[in-house]
Order: sequence, then C-alpha cells, then structure tokens
Amino acid sequence: MSAFLAPIHTWLFNKIKLAQDLEKDIVNLHIDKFKESAIKIQKEANDIYGQYIEEKPLEDLIDVNNIHGWLQDRIHRAEGRMAAWTKFMIQNDKISALEKVYIDQAKEAASEVTSERAIENAPEIFNCMNDYILDGMPCDHVNQVIESDEDAVKWVRRICVHKELWAEEGVDVDVFYNLRGLWIKEFVKDLNSEFEYRELGQNEFIISKIA
Repeated sequence: MSAFLAPIHTWLFNKIKLAQDLEKDIVNLHIDKFKESAIKIQKEANDIYGQYIEEKPLEDLIDVNNIHGWLQDRIHRAEGRMAAWTKFMIQNDKISALEKVYIDQAKEAASEVTSERAIENAPEIFNCMNDYILDGMPCDHVNQVIESDEDAVKWVRRICVHKELWAEEGVDVDVFYNLRGLWIKEFVKDLNSEFEYRELGQNEFIISKIA
C-alpha cells in the first residue's frame, strides 16, 4: 500500500497530526477546569468533525483510492475542531491561556529541529516553518515567496483557505492568524535568535536577520 504514497503525503500528514496535537494540548489543560462544559464541546466537535486520527502509520489509515480527498478531509476535521475549541476558550475569557499553548508548542517544535541540526539562514527557517504550519493542501499554493536571500525571506499570502471553516464556528479568521503569528514568531526566535518574524501588512510577511 505504501507504494501509492509519496513523501509529500507523509509530510502533510505529519502537519495535520501536529494541528491535532495542538488541540489535544488545549483539551488536556482545560477539560478538568471546565468539566461538563468542556466535555460537551469535545463531544459536539467530535460529532461534527470526527474523532482524532488514530496513532497508526499513514499507510494503514489512508484511502489509497482517494489520497488527496482523504488528506483534505483530515485537514478540515482538525481545523474545525480547533475552531470550535477556540470559540469555547474565547467565550470563557481564556485567550491568554490559548496563546500560551501555541507558544509552548512552537518552543517544542523549534527544540525538536535544533536538536538535530543548526538552522543558519532565512530560507532554512522558512522551510522549517512550512514543515509545521498547516495552510491547506500543497496544491493550494497559499504562500508565494517574492524575495529570498541568506538574510531574509519575504512572502505573500495569495489566498485564505481558513476563513470559511472558522466562520462556520462563528470565529473571525483573524483570531486564527493572530494565534498562528505568535506560534511563528516564537518558532523563528527559538530556531535562531539572530532572526525575527514580522507581519508587514497587506498579507505580506518576512523572516529576516535582526539589524
């Protein structure tokens, strides 16, 4: 069965699992505090978007007759559950706790990378970032690099693949982008403290060496 899979499928699957792990961190930190309310949200989210992906190799889970569709569906499920939990946290005035979960996961991800190799320039940082953040399917071509050298990578977000799904949960997509911006900022800093991530406006972003 694995003969049907390409490295990009495993790469995307791992990013979906990371998004799912982020949700699990939120649930584990707050389900005891909110008890019945949190359990209700978890049940509703699972009823709508399905259960977590099982802890099995991709080749044992995926529909090889519809690889693209299977991965697209799992992206939708993972992001839908996250949107539902984000709404719950906002309603309970826990946005700062939510931000901490994103930042802590970014720290862990950066540590995972740097434990294996040094990240020395902007393109390497940008590529590492894209190994973790989930922006739809690769064929969506969400981000387009417009400038790149050793000291800086600048890119634009061509399209938004998140707005509709977050709107279904009644959450402004800017909430998602703000949370992910915190994740990227921390991730870049921890990968190489000589670089920083900045949002330039007009859907334009940069990872650059600190002057």
